[in-house]
Amino acid sequence: MSLLLNRSEFGDPSNAGNVLSREAVTQLLQDWVKNERLQVHMKQVAHLMKCWAAEKEGLDEDGQWRWEMAGLLHDADWDQWPEQHCKKIIEELEARNIDAEIIRAIASHGPDHFGVAPVTQMDKMLYAFDELSGLTHAYSLMRPGGYAGMELKGLQKRFKEKGFAATVNREEIRDAMNRAGVELSDIMQFIIERQGAA
Repeated sequence: MSLLLNRSEFGDPSNAGNVLSREAVTQLLQDWVKNERLQVHMKQVAHLMKCWAAEKEGLDEDGQWRWEMAGLLHDADWDQWPEQHCKKIIEELEARNIDAEIIRAIASHGPDHFGVAPVTQMDKMLYAFDELSGLTHAYSLMRPGGYAGMELKGLQKRFKEKGFAATVNREEIRDAMNRAGVELSDIMQFIIERQGAA
């Protein structure tokens, strides 16, 4: 099953700044995503995106919401329409005249799957957080204290164990770090310190 989008332009540049309200995003997720584990993943990635936008990019609340919204919606169509992932959510957001940068970030969060390379910082960090967030959460579930007391060395050990969270693609994670120009250990630490609050 090919998920290639076969396009490189997304949204309309004239829609810059257009976002959905938090209520509208919540409603879309309630309608589209029934899988609770997927809901948790999307909320965790969104929280990381918001934190990064605030702390590393220095964005105001509006800018932070754009990053958070990309995280919240990046897998919105996976639960009910996996064969149309990411195509359906992109078309939905384009129909709602949403900021093209948000749509493009969603389109590029899996370049090997969708055929869209991450270009902007938002693109790159969504790609960087996606798989690694999932691996970190899997590690938290096997720890009695969850995220509390989680250490970098423990997560690094699980990352090297190919049998642990085997569906998480380590090569994609390494590729994402390279494209974003960040160190894997730094992003692991960033996630450890923030994801538990999502």
